Amino acid sequence: MADNAGPETSAPNVGKIHVRDGVAGDVDAVIALDEQVTGIAKAGYWHSLFEGEDAPHAGRRHFLIAEEAGETDPHLAGFIIGEVRAWEFGSHPCGWVFAISVDPNARLDGIGSRLLEEISDCFKAEGVTRMRTMMARNNHLLMSFFRSHGMMAGPYIELEKDLD
Repeated sequence: MADNAGPETSAPNVGKIHVRDGVAGDVDAVIALDEQVTGIAKAGYWHSLFEGEDAPHAGRRHFLIAEEAGETDPHLAGFIIGEVRAWEFGSHPCGWVFAISVDPNARLDGIGSRLLEEISDCFKAEGVTRMRTMMARNNHLLMSFFRSHGMMAGPYIELEKDLD
């Protein structure tokens, strides 16, 4: 669980960012930021995460919100979602990051790094020692971000097939 403003870092505004657990009242802002960043509207997906339709994993899910601290009407600066998953395809328990997004106007403020650090702490608190994610091969921005945090290709290969 996250709920602190965190230490000052070299990024200019990261000390002004408050990271906390997401709540149902955040869903509209998350939907808007996700659509702004990805260009894809997926409100149903985000509502299902907040409404617990994916209940089998809800107890180990972490949805963290970064917002500007000290404002009366805080601005959503970013979010990250992940959960601990175990034994799929023989994988030992590990933390999976499903999504991370930061307001494009705040991308150089250390917010993504702060969110990744916070969710890493959540995963460690659950006893896992590895974190994974997956992204589109052509998402160079996200690939560079995760690689700059020590993430690299893992032991699994994703395969897919079109189902006419």
